[in-house]
Amino acid sequence: MTFITRKWSAVQGLAGIPHAGVSTVIAFSEVPATDCLLLDLPIRIKERAREVGFDLCGIAPVREFGELESFPAWIAAGHHGEMKYMESRDQAGELKRALLARVAPWARSVIVCALNYNTAHPYSTQTGDASQGWISRYAWSQEDYHDSVLRRLRTLEDSIRAELVNHGPLDATVRSYVDTGPIVERVYAKYAGVGWIGKNTCIINQKLGSWLFLGVILTSLELAADLPAPDRCGRCTRCLDACPTHAFIGPGQLDARLCISYLTIEKRGDIPDELRSGMGRHIFGCDICQDVCPWNRKAPATAAAESQPRGGLVNPALDWLAEMQPEEFRTVFRGSPIRRTKLSDLRRNAVIAMANSGNVKFLPTLKRLAEDPDSVVASHARWALGKVCGESHASRTSR
Repeated sequence: MTFITRKWSAVQGLAGIPHAGVSTVIAFSEVPATDCLLLDLPIRIKERAREVGFDLCGIAPVREFGELESFPAWIAAGHHGEMKYMESRDQAGELKRALLARVAPWARSVIVCALNYNTAHPYSTQTGDASQGWISRYAWSQEDYHDSVLRRLRTLEDSIRAELVNHGPLDATVRSYVDTGPIVERVYAKYAGVGWIGKNTCIINQKLGSWLFLGVILTSLELAADLPAPDRCGRCTRCLDACPTHAFIGPGQLDARLCISYLTIEKRGDIPDELRSGMGRHIFGCDICQDVCPWNRKAPATAAAESQPRGGLVNPALDWLAEMQPEEFRTVFRGSPIRRTKLSDLRRNAVIAMANSGNVKFLPTLKRLAEDPDSVVASHARWALGKVCGESHASRTSR
């Protein structure tokens, strides 16, 4: 994998990547037209990926990668929490995500594309106003990333089919996925050379950092694969040390049940008391383990219009979110990944953030919410009242 470029050396590895100490010269007149297409197609795919707006593109083989061997144990330990889709199994009872060949036996290659979503706004660790909430950077966007990435993948998919028609005939299956396929994208992103898997389980690219949306195209074409990205985390443990809820049980090992992103997006109903304080001011998702990563210090901002923040979502007002009504929720978050969480849970999260702020200005709002018809919101508001009042009393008596 390389940064996508439209300039290509006359002597390259088959995937369009310079290989150290290896020169490959291909006499196309000596091989069948179909083979010429397959040799040239990775280059064309990467060129086209850049044209449709992707920042990175690489190709991975379909293999039994070691990183997937621990997936069944991770599921068995319950570390996926209530994300039941992770448990999806085939007819033989085997976990689909543990081995791509079980659900797509025709797949020979995985094209992995990445889209930078970083914007020129401070990180959550650089803004200290606890009276405002925090929505994960990726969710500020004008358009749900599932739609923006899939739209580009489908265009790239069409281009691949056109190449096959123009230079074939060559029958091939091509399917695109954004978070919806039976595949652990980050593992294939590693073997496509897009980046390495950091200790925080995110894909990290040496030049772009980790603010990356991933999309994949599975194909029955056996394309020349790129080299895996080398791990450049070294002995750094900033991401592991910074997690407020201690969700990392080891480097690259996440207990989702403790993760703020899971708690604010996937967890329904009551949040365990012992985890509420650690959630801080987070309303939807969490960026802390990426904010502190050294590889993100100079991560470039995207110019893509759809990644720019919607009004009011950067450091949003907590009382606005806590008292949001259904119609406003639908209007404000139309076409947004924030719709993934339910209004009840968004309001619950805002109430917890109010409690963690310790700000007495929220007491009138919390008193109203303690009588809210939504029992989850009401119970968390009563807890929040106790916490804010308790902290306020302790502050007064310590003077």
